[in-house]
Amino acid sequence: MAVRIIPAQQVARRTGAQEQKILRVAAYARVSTDEEAQETSYEAQVQHYTDYINNHEGWELAGVFADEGISGTSTAKREQFNKMIEACEAGLVDMVITKSISRWARNTLDSLNYIRKLKALGIRVIFEKENIDTMGSSGELLITIMSSLAQQESQSISQNVRMGMQYGFQQGKPMLCHTRFMGYTKKHGDKVLTIVPEEADIVRLIYRMFLEGFSVGEIAMELQEKGIKSPCGGDKWPHTTVRSMLRNEKFAGDLLLQKTYIEDFLTKKSVKNEGQFPQYYVENAHPPIVPKEVFMRVQGELLRQENEKKAGKATRQRCKKALFGMIRCGECGTRYRRYKDKGKAKWRCGKRVTKRNSCSGRAVEEDEVIDAVVCAFNRLPEKRDDIIRMQERILWGPLEETNHEIATIDQRKKELETIISDYAETGHLDRRTLFLYSDGDGEMDEEKAIDKIGSELEVLDEKRNALLIRKGDLGIQEANLHTLLKLVNGIIMKEEQQTVMLRSGTDDAPIAREPACYDLADFYERTDRITQWGLVQDYDNDLVRRFVEKILVNSARIEVKFKGGISVEV
Repeated sequence: MAVRIIPAQQVARRTGAQEQKILRVAAYARVSTDEEAQETSYEAQVQHYTDYINNHEGWELAGVFADEGISGTSTAKREQFNKMIEACEAGLVDMVITKSISRWARNTLDSLNYIRKLKALGIRVIFEKENIDTMGSSGELLITIMSSLAQQESQSISQNVRMGMQYGFQQGKPMLCHTRFMGYTKKHGDKVLTIVPEEADIVRLIYRMFLEGFSVGEIAMELQEKGIKSPCGGDKWPHTTVRSMLRNEKFAGDLLLQKTYIEDFLTKKSVKNEGQFPQYYVENAHPPIVPKEVFMRVQGELLRQENEKKAGKATRQRCKKALFGMIRCGECGTRYRRYKDKGKAKWRCGKRVTKRNSCSGRAVEEDEVIDAVVCAFNRLPEKRDDIIRMQERILWGPLEETNHEIATIDQRKKELETIISDYAETGHLDRRTLFLYSDGDGEMDEEKAIDKIGSELEVLDEKRNALLIRKGDLGIQEANLHTLLKLVNGIIMKEEQQTVMLRSGTDDAPIAREPACYDLADFYERTDRITQWGLVQDYDNDLVRRFVEKILVNSARIEVKFKGGISVEV
């Protein structure tokens, strides 16, 4: 077997540059932030490369591609970088020059992929700072090393930014996007959120409708019908948007920080924080749009609905008629169920359906229930004095007592917290405190005394939380009575009289309100959606949902129980 060697010949590669003898050179520049300090750098880089290429003999400017305020960890959003690659692929560029590898890309994989792609097209990339030519023999090795260093630097910066954000969270400083957030805004330099009054009214309307029994879907539908823009500025209101607004603690004046985190600094993907990182809850961080009592009641109702759904007990037809789930048996208290008999809609006790003849509660035609409800509304004026008495009894009885008990607990907590604070500074307790918290044998032990004080604080917190729940229930009952009184006054064609000292001002001089809403009664006044009432001629689904708590069917009568504790028998 004979092998003949054919000598190599030096054949010049025909490139566009050699044919034209003029190199078409493009430059790429990037600054990673859009702050004012970086704007000068951005303009300077563009001007530098424009002058540099135009003044270089044998070079022709093929364009300066510059991205401003864009991160280098991914090329997905770098519009100018991608345009430069397209120009190279179209044969419009022979060489690319850039300041450094970190300006080119902080992602090792991206950096090598694009360098290899251009190298296959016969296009060299020159990195000024590192003095690297990608067509050189050691170019790719150096680029791999330098790109890895650039990626590590980017990772280090990302970690520093995360630490800075966490430190800010510990100080209660919010980091949020308020451009798609209804109700608040945050101007440059402000440390707290500022209420947008027009948007706050929409937020309060959503909360009020939900408290009145409207489903999330019904609220979304009504907002769309009214032509109200969503937080994103769109015409449609997704159910998820309404639900997330009902769950957002910011509307109550609080902040839950670090709800999400960046999983990978290269992809910038945001992931829900489910315990991977600590969260920070800041109370009274900014003025509230809805009172805390309203917010907590909404959370309770959301939880109740979720539990009913899991248990398979959710009322499916609740969205269609307010009567579903509202009619109860006067004998056993079980919910009535709707059925059809010879084409007529009727209601009967649920026990009679599941356990035949286990309840003597009578069946009733739907028309009879509807007539009874309309009649009960128009007989409300008979209860006007009862409404006023109940309202005053709440204000000057249990509500006043509850407020006094809360104030007493707050005073005691303040005294105990002062003792602990002094102990932390001095390391000692005074003899009086030691004596009060000593054991029965008279032994004085500072550590045991501090433990007892801590236990007392825990008990006080539990009592205070229970009182706050009681205060919220009483406040909502009083507010329901107040709204019911307005309905009664509308029915009897009289102007509402000021009956309680809780609300100040006169009819002649309207109350000037600040954007924030701290008071439950104030919330109900602001969100009254019906301003004029008269005799109720026909059944009104929204009116029933708003004012009626339940309807009891007895053997010879129907009892309509209104929110606030007022009942009318028909």
